[in-house]
Amino acid sequence: MQSYPHELRAAFCRWYLALADPAEAARRAGCPPDTAAADGLAMLRLPACRSALRRLAEQSAVPLRQLVIAGLSRLAFAPANDAAKLVFSDDALSADDIAQLDLFHVCELKRVRGGGVEVRLFDRQKAMEKLLECAGYSDEKGAANALLRALSGGETSAPDDPAQPFPEGGDDV
Repeated sequence: MQSYPHELRAAFCRWYLALADPAEAARRAGCPPDTAAADGLAMLRLPACRSALRRLAEQSAVPLRQLVIAGLSRLAFAPANDAAKLVFSDDALSADDIAQLDLFHVCELKRVRGGGVEVRLFDRQKAMEKLLECAGYSDEKGAANALLRALSGGETSAPDDPAQPFPEGGDDV
């Protein structure tokens, strides 16, 4: 049986509790995409993970606000390379290849005449505007200034770190 580091198991448990998808939870915790499904199932079988999941489930739920901020941050700032791969792939992708793609940014897929694929992505600008709203910047001038500070690497006063949607804790995983 494969051994998984404590940090990976703890992250997997937090993501699994939020997503209920072992493959996606394993990917987000840091497992390679090509082994994430098997790694996720293997970690679910570990007594330490099962115990940690029971403990985490008894604690208060992950605040919806943090999940929304994490999703909006991903839409606003994460690359959409896999969507481009889907569009520009010369060969037809297999179902397994498609399952490995991160299509979080995709809001619509359509086949078009001639065998092509039309992919519509979520609007990054709208995601950024919603992030600013979540951060408490409601007026346009304040929002614009905050966005400029964030893009230039300056300090912002956003209360949550959207890159870390779950608080780190002393999980015994």
